[in-house]
Amino acid sequence: MSNDEELDAIKRKKLEELKQQAAQQQLMEAQQKEFESKKYQLMRKILTQEGRQRLENIRMVKPQFAEQIELQLIQLFQSGQLRGATPLPDKAFKKLLEQISSLGKKKEFNIKK
Repeated sequence: MSNDEELDAIKRKKLEELKQQAAQQQLMEAQQKEFESKKYQLMRKILTQEGRQRLENIRMVKPQFAEQIELQLIQLFQSGQLRGATPLPDKAFKKLLEQISSLGKKKEFNIKK
C-alpha cells in the first residue's frame, strides 16, 4: 500500500467517525427535544399559569433549583401524591416550594463560649 492509499484510508476512516459522531449528536438532540416537550406538557397539567410563571421566575435566578423542582413535581404527579387539585393552585405550589427549599437548607449551629 502506498502512502497516498494509506492517507486516503485514514481520511475515509476519520470521515466515517465524524459522520457517526454527527448522527449520535442529532439523536441526542432529538431525544432532548422530546424530553423537554414531554416535560412541558406534564408541567401544564401539574401547575396553573401562575405556578408556571413562578417557576420561570425561579429559573431565571436559580436554573438548577428550577430543574430540581420540575423533576420533583413530575415524580409526585406520576406517583399520585399530588392528589386533589391539578393543576396545582399557586398557593399550594408556594407551600410546596417552601417545603422543598427548607429541605435543602442546612441547620446552622452557633457555638457560644
